[in-house]
Amino acid sequence: MKNNAELQYQIEQFLYANASKCDQKKWDEYLNDFDEKLEFHVPQWKSEHEYTTNPKREMSLIYYSNRGGLEDRIFRVETEKSSSAYPLPRTLHQISNVRIVGIEGDEITVEAGWDTSYIRMEIVNRFFGVVHYRIKRNAEQFKITYKQVILMNDKINAVLDFYHI
Repeated sequence: MKNNAELQYQIEQFLYANASKCDQKKWDEYLNDFDEKLEFHVPQWKSEHEYTTNPKREMSLIYYSNRGGLEDRIFRVETEKSSSAYPLPRTLHQISNVRIVGIEGDEITVEAGWDTSYIRMEIVNRFFGVVHYRIKRNAEQFKITYKQVILMNDKINAVLDFYHI
């Protein structure tokens, strides 16, 4: 049990640090937490209680099939080539209820709650939901290989981007 408690703590600290890097706009450090083969998915809701599960055949709010999609988005944010991200909001990501739900080899499956408050152009708003991760562990290092963000308040009256979730 002690090993599971230590792993739980390490995963929590990794996820908290990842959220903080996003809030602080430390984009290189933030990207470094993601594996090259990252799959990043924010599904769209089909109905009140069912969301899409196949991003290649169904609608998604955001889908990157590898880390290159996230890298491109960050490049556009950094170079102000994205009018929807300028000015960039100030964000505060809160991660909660972190649970390890499976371990298979060097991959850890994790679920958590999340809540992001942000302010942009004097308008305060928030997004919240559940997030599913697959995290690869090797040599004292974690890398996110899969991130699926279930956005609970999907009636979006503003821009939704990677830095909100």
